[in-house]
Amino acid sequence: MFIPEHYKNNDIEEIHDFLKNNSFGILINTIEGKPWGTHIPLELAKNSDDKDILVGHIAKANLQSKNLVDGDEVLCIFNGPHSYISSSWYQQEEVPTWNYIAVHVYGTVKIQNSEELLTSLHALVNKYEQKSEQPISLDNMSKKTMSQVNGIIGFEILVDDIQAVNKLSQGRNHDHPKIISELEKQGAPEKAVADEMKKRMT
Repeated sequence: MFIPEHYKNNDIEEIHDFLKNNSFGILINTIEGKPWGTHIPLELAKNSDDKDILVGHIAKANLQSKNLVDGDEVLCIFNGPHSYISSSWYQQEEVPTWNYIAVHVYGTVKIQNSEELLTSLHALVNKYEQKSEQPISLDNMSKKTMSQVNGIIGFEILVDDIQAVNKLSQGRNHDHPKIISELEKQGAPEKAVADEMKKRMT
């Protein structure tokens, strides 16, 4: 990913927090010379060697699953808040732009066995059911319902490289108050960008 130096995020703790909070990503590999992407949750975890991994699963009916094998290199893309930035919010004339946060993760695939897949599915459901008023558990699902697991494959992605960008109007500190004020007048996505900018104001 092209990242100008002043937009690079090298804070691994911040990046890990971002991945945990923005885990719905895009898994990309190559099928017959053509890029192929699937939108799925990809959860950051540790393997038995204490190495960073992403854990996910896809349907066996998805052509991507038939081209996902041990040792394959894949790319996972995660998007955070983003917003159009009008240059009318600047003190001096300039072109408009876009503010955003994104992370690209490169890694190698390891296909899970059935036990590993079930363990990861339990972890995934338990994580997101915490917000439910009446949380469900896979432990209470019928055999018929759980038989749907036969239609998916699980995998781990050993993280080889992480590239992270925070493009938040760096270099325009004098314009930040106005940019933030204008973003806060808009919808939730724009307000999320304003919040990220405020976190970094000194």
